[in-house]
Amino acid sequence: MTPRDIPNIISVLRILLVIPIMVLLAREQSLPVLLLFAVAGLSDGLDGYLARRFSWQSRMGALLDPLGDKVLLVGVYLVLGGNGLLPWWLVTLVMLRDGVIISGALAYRRLCGELTMEPSTISKLNTVLQIVLGLLAIAMGMGWAPGAGLLPAMIALVTLSTLWSGIDYVWRWSVRACRCRAEER
Repeated sequence: MTPRDIPNIISVLRILLVIPIMVLLAREQSLPVLLLFAVAGLSDGLDGYLARRFSWQSRMGALLDPLGDKVLLVGVYLVLGGNGLLPWWLVTLVMLRDGVIISGALAYRRLCGELTMEPSTISKLNTVLQIVLGLLAIAMGMGWAPGAGLLPAMIALVTLSTLWSGIDYVWRWSVRACRCRAEER
């Protein structure tokens, strides 16, 4: 192991945290979940920062980081939906967006070959908003009652950013795929 492996190790640890987070959340043990989910959420920023700051980017890291985000958020949102802390339509929207992105990436790879994931600014914002909403929903499950409009406002922001980032991914990668196919002809 070298220092350059640290961002990948952080991503793997984030993925490994998903099962205990989901189990504790399903058992409504909110305080440990809140702490673990906060650690997992912060680790998302930390691994990217370290990779960029010290030029420790790697092909594996480019795959592990977004995979860690998706596994964490989809797992937590599924349980939050099951516990009634988030609406099912939002859980479905988040899962659908991720499914479209993964399907699009696989299709692009098949059609054009090499694929380098480049998260857009709106996609990064969407991830942060989804993490904040998850933390808020968990805190509310603990009985913390924020201002009456905070949860609906966060749900609206996550809905908008999920739709926007999904459309952005489809648009950008469709344009790239069309260019790739045109260059092959």
